Amino acid sequence: MKKSTNEFIIHFVGLKTGTHRYEFNIDKSFFEGVENTLIDDANVHVELALDKKETMMIAEFSLSGTVTTQCDRCNDPMEVPVHGNYRIIYKFGTEISEDENLIILHPEAFELDVSAPIYELLIISLPTRRIHPEGACNGEVMDLYHKYIINANTPEDEDEDEDDWDDDGEDDSGWDDDNPDDDRPIDPRWSALKNLN
Repeated sequence: MKKSTNEFIIHFVGLKTGTHRYEFNIDKSFFEGVENTLIDDANVHVELALDKKETMMIAEFSLSGTVTTQCDRCNDPMEVPVHGNYRIIYKFGTEISEDENLIILHPEAFELDVSAPIYELLIISLPTRRIHPEGACNGEVMDLYHKYIINANTPEDEDEDEDDWDDDGEDDSGWDDDNPDDDRPIDPRWSALKNLN
């Protein structure tokens, strides 16, 4: 995650015990410097309720808005609505936490960087499959997709392909697959197997 700006850093040392509320607006600038991000742009509103206690802080994040990501089918940009909630407990100590919702803060810590949990919440709020509505994908890409799609043959086509290699009952025992001068066709299924080590 990129280095945070002051907007996403909360100085909690001077805060009184109790709940404190923060709001953030996430846009394209939030993702600058983030490598391999799934999100290119955003118009998202984030609300944070930070409940400060004597030995810990409980952060409740909620977000709502839209993000721009790439279609899994045609790779063109598309807008996706996102909504989500995320709860993190910040506890002071020196032990190691194996719980992703529990973050251990060093006893001398005095600020929180909330950009990372906001980014994580955005990512997990994305749908598993992101595709344009039917007919809205890039037409040129879809033409290529349908032209080169794997297993595009119908069962009838597959039967015809098998007939192409029918030897009409000829005896195959005299064939020499290793003979380069043999001009008889080789079934491509056997040809592919010959290259396996």
